[in-house]
Amino acid sequence: MSKAKTDKEIEPKKSVREAVVEELKFLLGLIAFIFVFFNFVFGHYKIPSESMQPTLEVGDHLYVSKFAYGFSRHSLILGMRKLPFLKEGRIFGRMPERGDVIVFRNPKSELVMIKRLVGLPGDRIETKQGRLYINGELIERVLEDEFSYREHRGPVAQVAKYREQLPDEDAPHWIYERSDFDRLDTKGPYIIPADKFFFMGDNRDNSEDSRAPGGPGFVPFDHLIGRAEYMVFSTKRCKKEEGLRCPGRRAFLKM
Repeated sequence: MSKAKTDKEIEPKKSVREAVVEELKFLLGLIAFIFVFFNFVFGHYKIPSESMQPTLEVGDHLYVSKFAYGFSRHSLILGMRKLPFLKEGRIFGRMPERGDVIVFRNPKSELVMIKRLVGLPGDRIETKQGRLYINGELIERVLEDEFSYREHRGPVAQVAKYREQLPDEDAPHWIYERSDFDRLDTKGPYIIPADKFFFMGDNRDNSEDSRAPGGPGFVPFDHLIGRAEYMVFSTKRCKKEEGLRCPGRRAFLKM
């Protein structure tokens, strides 16, 4: 008889109770890992609207870095932010950079939103006939294309696509404009208070952002949830129609 077989024969069998306890320990460890990961490392979010086109489409799934700006109670999942002993403020707070695409909690409605950071504390933000001014300086835009596409809920929209780069932004981003005379195209000036931020959507005429009467207004620092890092996959699908633009399949894009 071999030694291996002898060892197997003398190995004690686990009782049903021991096996159940072992499985429960594994599951509890996995739940604890997931809890820590999604509360303090990365969050997973799905884009519900067209306000950030062309950067983000309806159905895009994002990973958001929750440690990019430190942590606040608004970073927490499963309603934990409402626990009575959690106070306002941030720990390990780091200032975001202009141009970051940020997930935050609307201080008025409590809804989670995603927009591009345009105004930092102390900035003067204004739009005049569709043109963006930051601290009195016109932000240049370059026309790249004009086309029509079918919106998520059905109507056809005609847009101009521009390349734009904000002060101190590492690389340009793209925006949509339907016209320069829409309801949000002449707004401000807004002077951004201390510890608050001003956001705009890349789809400038289709975004309930800090310019809009029903938008979030100035967003407090502790309402920031995290910085969008990766678009990992998208469920966006559109029917190809003659004369209409249809975005192709996309996956794992760095923001």
